[in-house]
Amino acid sequence: MLEIRPNCEHCNKDLPNTSTEAMICSFECTYCRECALEIFENVCPSCSGNFVGRPIRPRKEIEKNKASTKQIFKPKDLEKAKINSNRYKNIPPEKR
Repeated sequence: MLEIRPNCEHCNKDLPNTSTEAMICSFECTYCRECALEIFENVCPSCSGNFVGRPIRPRKEIEKNKASTKQIFKPKDLEKAKINSNRYKNIPPEKR
């Protein structure tokens, strides 16, 4: 089950369960849309995978299956992230 992490790992923007700005990779690294698509160019700086919009857990389920409250804030080295993005951004995710 997804953790539904509460913030962007890079800029620390709040991303509650209802946020339509939350993006995740296959390892559930969580970033806001701006960081994921504009800064990291749809290449996760941790695993080099792509990002997709994080689903919103329905209200009836969020009561039983709470979203995480543990914040992960690990701003990335932008020089290294740029090298990583440049290496993978033109390769389709299924071929990375």
